[in-house]
Amino acid sequence: MADVRVGISGWVYPAWRGGFYPDGLVHRKELAYAADQLTSIEINGSFYALQRPSSYAKWRDETPDGFVFAVKGGRYITHVRRLVDVETALANFFASGVLALSDKLGPILWQLPPNLQFDAERLTTFVALLPRTTTEAGVLAQRRDDKLSDDRVLTVAAVERPLRHAIEVRHPSFAVPAATALAREHGIALVVADTAGRYPRIEEPTADFVYVRLHGDIELYASGYTDAALDNWAAKIRGWTAAGLDVFAYFDNDAKGYAPFDAMALLHRLGDPGHSTPFSGVVGE
Repeated sequence: MADVRVGISGWVYPAWRGGFYPDGLVHRKELAYAADQLTSIEINGSFYALQRPSSYAKWRDETPDGFVFAVKGGRYITHVRRLVDVETALANFFASGVLALSDKLGPILWQLPPNLQFDAERLTTFVALLPRTTTEAGVLAQRRDDKLSDDRVLTVAAVERPLRHAIEVRHPSFAVPAATALAREHGIALVVADTAGRYPRIEEPTADFVYVRLHGDIELYASGYTDAALDNWAAKIRGWTAAGLDVFAYFDNDAKGYAPFDAMALLHRLGDPGHSTPFSGVVGE
């Protein structure tokens, strides 16, 4: 059966306290609370800076069995280097502790900047560098440079698993058959991005899974999804899973706190696939 995961992009949002997060819930319990309401979460701190193996291990241990994290690739790779000459940067990223997630490691997300146009040669060179198994990721991680000290490095995978990659494009030049054909050839998912019409929305599957990011359909990062809109996304997801495709869907409309509630509402429409047990943590100290 196809796997369906629904969650949120990040979980540390002070404005959610007293809303999604109950009053009195200690901050260190927020990940555990969110993970018990949802079935996956994107780690987005990894986009801004290299994390530590101890952090990934902590996040792994704070979430229920069967939970899955997606990990957002570093902006140094996508926005600064713009996918060019990034082998060492990729080695540093995978050496920074991603493998500590073990069997909770889901897809790796690579979000491209809005001004990066489709260039077949550039993209082909980049995706050829991406490890396709955790073992390959460990081998690549061993080619890190001295940017990471030895106590901040993990280059051994505890379990041998396939690695999936998704690319979120934001320049209209990617909305062409050549881009989808290239992604399909390499088994890379082009993200289905709902961005209130600002960026391209490519819904053609190009891998054995579909990666959806829901940033808001009316106001980017801010608007909530109506019942009708959620019904529509649930129908799309059922269509993809009927075709045998796994689906990972993340709500990023966090500005006004809609994301977790929309994610739970979508899970409810899908019959709560893979949902964990109710939160059993302690509220308050």
